[in-house]
Amino acid sequence: MPHPIESFARHAWQLGRGAVPLALSPPVASTARWSTERARRWQDEVGWLVGCNFTPSTASNQLELWQADTFDPVTIDRELGWAADIGMNSIRVFLHDLLWAEEGEAFLDRVDRVLDLCAGHGITAMPVLFDGVWDPVPRLGTQPEPRPGLHNATWVQSPGAAALVDRSRWPALRRYVEAVVGRFARDPRVVVWDLFNEPDQPNAISYARQEIRDKTRVVGALVDEVFDWAQEVDPDQPLTAGVFTGVSGATERVSALNRTLLGRSDVISFHSYAPRRRLESSIRHLQQYRRPLLCTEWLGRTLGSTADLLEVFEREQVGAWCWGLVDGRTQTRFPWTTWLRPSPPDAPWFHELLHPDGRPYDERETALFRRLTGRPPATDGGAPSP
Repeated sequence: MPHPIESFARHAWQLGRGAVPLALSPPVASTARWSTERARRWQDEVGWLVGCNFTPSTASNQLELWQADTFDPVTIDRELGWAADIGMNSIRVFLHDLLWAEEGEAFLDRVDRVLDLCAGHGITAMPVLFDGVWDPVPRLGTQPEPRPGLHNATWVQSPGAAALVDRSRWPALRRYVEAVVGRFARDPRVVVWDLFNEPDQPNAISYARQEIRDKTRVVGALVDEVFDWAQEVDPDQPLTAGVFTGVSGATERVSALNRTLLGRSDVISFHSYAPRRRLESSIRHLQQYRRPLLCTEWLGRTLGSTADLLEVFEREQVGAWCWGLVDGRTQTRFPWTTWLRPSPPDAPWFHELLHPDGRPYDERETALFRRLTGRPPATDGGAPSP
């Protein structure tokens, strides 16, 4: 399967590396953007958000999560209960445009059901509308079996390469945005909208095969449109799309896309798989924008992004969604580098917090989540409640 590991190798060290610059990235005009005051009121209302990027252990990708034949509310409910048990109050969950194109309201009804399951555990959701990472040729229907030991072996992009490069197909993407955001625009179960995950993931090898010579330029134009479409719906929840290719003033000044992400988002979001000092540097830089901060991906143990960094997020009141929760069909306990070489059987887990039966990978990690979120300590050796 085509994969983005070549860009991960190039960009992993950049995530969170930047020092505080002398000047901020100039803002991008956006008349519908929330004021700083409104964004801060939202933060006061929702409090400190802490959670995970959620895919149930029985799903290998977004399509397997949501398609009728593989939708698994029993597992979803059980694993959301485990998330709540260790103190999580939010999840980040990926949708897909093909699901709306194929099923329309039936797909959104399943989203509605998951939101109900979340609410039953005191959890809000951050839906992700588009995703720029992994296989650029998504296909509905039965998904391939993940190759054993391979990180995110079947994860798919949204939109796929064909729709990304063909502007005549963008009106269909607009209808998808309007339908999804419109359905839940006044819904308190949705806490924030993430419009596009890692749009500037280069995926150079994959996209060369799709005859896209400059993905960043093409996707940058689409991201700008997606903000327009979502802002026209005018949801009660804030809009964001996260910075991926390095958090620094220098990076922002040379990246038109980063300027768009930072200049149009109601609340600022970013990814960091960096160790403590680099994470703290990223936060100091982004705090200059004076908007709530959300780290929508972190926890890559072998990169130094370890569970103890939750202390930094709590101290700075930065929302934090680790990747992910339960070891399962996404196989993201294995590192990105498994696309290049197998991972040793005894290697530390890269992502994930829990075994498939709910036992913690490391009881010290889940104890830290409980302590920082105010949950009572576990009384059964660390295992979540059934």
